[in-house]
Amino acid sequence: MSMPSRFWRLPLLAAVVAVGVLLAGCGSSSSSSSSGDANFSGEALPNIDAASHRAAASKIDSGNVSELEEAWSLPVKGVGVYGSYASTPVIANGVIYSQDLESNVQAIDLESGEVLWTKKWESPSHGPNGLAVADGFVYGATSSEAFALDQETGKTAWQVDLEGAIDMAPGVNDGRVYVSTVPETPAAEYEAGAVGTLWAMDGKTGKKLWHWDTVPKSLWGKPKVNSGGGLWYPPSFDGKGFVYAGTGNPAPLPGAKGEPFGSSRPGPNLYADSMVKLDPKTGKLIWYYQETPHNIYDWDFQNSPIITKLGGREVAIGSGKSGFVVAVDVKTGKPVWRTSVGKHNGHDNDPMYAMKGEYDKIKPGEVFPGAIGGVVALAAADAKRIYVPIVNHSLTLVNGEETTEESTATGEVAALDIATGKVLWTTEMSQPAYGSLVVSNDVVFATTADGVIHALDSAKGGELWQAALPSGTNAGVTVTGDMLLAGAGLPAAEGQTPKLVAFRLGG
Repeated sequence: MSMPSRFWRLPLLAAVVAVGVLLAGCGSSSSSSSSGDANFSGEALPNIDAASHRAAASKIDSGNVSELEEAWSLPVKGVGVYGSYASTPVIANGVIYSQDLESNVQAIDLESGEVLWTKKWESPSHGPNGLAVADGFVYGATSSEAFALDQETGKTAWQVDLEGAIDMAPGVNDGRVYVSTVPETPAAEYEAGAVGTLWAMDGKTGKKLWHWDTVPKSLWGKPKVNSGGGLWYPPSFDGKGFVYAGTGNPAPLPGAKGEPFGSSRPGPNLYADSMVKLDPKTGKLIWYYQETPHNIYDWDFQNSPIITKLGGREVAIGSGKSGFVVAVDVKTGKPVWRTSVGKHNGHDNDPMYAMKGEYDKIKPGEVFPGAIGGVVALAAADAKRIYVPIVNHSLTLVNGEETTEESTATGEVAALDIATGKVLWTTEMSQPAYGSLVVSNDVVFATTADGVIHALDSAKGGELWQAALPSGTNAGVTVTGDMLLAGAGLPAAEGQTPKLVAFRLGG
């Protein structure tokens, strides 16, 4: 049977190597929530604000972005399963808090790049991992434990075994820390019988307050074959503290030996590939929106929902590897709009056919989006538009039990009208857009697998500036004040070195 790679990083390594020759020659405000400048705030979240807008308060705009020059860089030494760095660094009180793919944490002076303290975990993670800072603590996770470090010293305040694999940055809100396990093995494949579980913990003590299984422990009747669920990215929070999360896929994909097209797991496979709303005090499920019932193509709906307002209505906007962006009403979970992005070629209804046993309607051959296609990383939003990174990559459906990888991956960034979901512009990228986006005033920042940072005009999508990193990358950037930070953690050619690089207006 075909077991899905939890992330895109394994095939991405091959893709990055393919662009290594190119790299070798290259050398070197929020619409509904105020976040302030993270550089001067005591709190720093991986998605910039609790509502996951990834909209930075900074001085960088279209008029001065071309003045960004490298200020300093710092080698990244930890090595995980797929490279050295995949997270978005966070900044609080002029200090960067950074985690590599060996789970190691550093506190770094923003202005100089001086390392203030280091906490070594040496616990390889698949990523995307990362940190959050609040209430005097730095929160994160190793490959199996959630932890809190003293913000000033890096000493361990608490660590809690969550009895499963972890590869995400934590969500933090109202004194609670949220971390999910995922059903994967050290080889980054889904493990039969494993259930992804979201845990809520007390931020001061690490005490487990509640947990919510993203899929049932029964695993639809066959726990010796099936698995599923879990979170890739932090949950988001509205003004009342409710928890919104995007979940991962069920397995095996597309099916088990002798049980094609997910027939070992009959039904829609709730609550995989869904956006969910939970009560923060109890973990009780309030509603769910399932984007892909009975997934057979690794189409997670994994991204942190963006909580925003459309007129007088509050919505949560989710996205994922199915290649759809969907806004739902936060009160009901009912869709307001749903938009297809990137390349699709007529297979969007295959999972539904499989659930109904209508296998003759599923045609073998090339399928877009593939296992590493669609909206793989996090979107960003301002008051008018949502910006999404897109990967166009296909898989080949051999039969109901087997798929293979197919096309060379390409990338785009698209802007959608936040009120209607209408695609306003699309910009082709030099390589797949595997990094999460950030919007700063009227500039959208994206990264591509060839180790290039792109600055795009938020209104029209035109490229305003770009810079080559010292290595390939699948990490996003962060922006604060007059500075931009980018992690480059996927060396693709001899001489490339994983680094965290800081750019500043005027250098």
